[in-house]
Amino acid sequence: MNMTDTLLMRKAIKLSIENVKRGGGPFAAVIAKDGKIIATGVNRVAKSNDPTAHAEITAIRKAARKLATFDLSGCEIFTSCEPCPMCLGAIYWARLEKIYYGNSKTDAKNIGFDDSFIYDEFKLEAAGRKIAAECLLPDEAIRAFADWKNQEDKVEY
Repeated sequence: MNMTDTLLMRKAIKLSIENVKRGGGPFAAVIAKDGKIIATGVNRVAKSNDPTAHAEITAIRKAARKLATFDLSGCEIFTSCEPCPMCLGAIYWARLEKIYYGNSKTDAKNIGFDDSFIYDEFKLEAAGRKIAAECLLPDEAIRAFADWKNQEDKVEY
């Protein structure tokens, strides 16, 4: 059954409400292609002790497994809230074609899910960020990049 964008968004919203009732975070996502649901995900951060278990990430992982590809071109994501920086990055890496969201990042901030500090950190040079970063052993690390560059049968992504 092909679903409209409105129905797909309502599905994401319903999943987010149900997840709260089960003790999870107020976030859910649906990945669809041509109006058909490929995968869904809900926030499982606290339940799984996994800081990356956001709804969008969970849905992307399920969709990639189901379609047996890391390239989700042709798919769209319907998420109950505007994606955080991590999820937005994953959406771009997965090549999803469109993002629909219900709540805004300001709505999320108003209930304690404030990602603005991460956006602020992105604007800074590595040396000025709150988490220290130091380049270590670059002459050794570059070997993997050289090997990758010279590998003839690599799968580019």
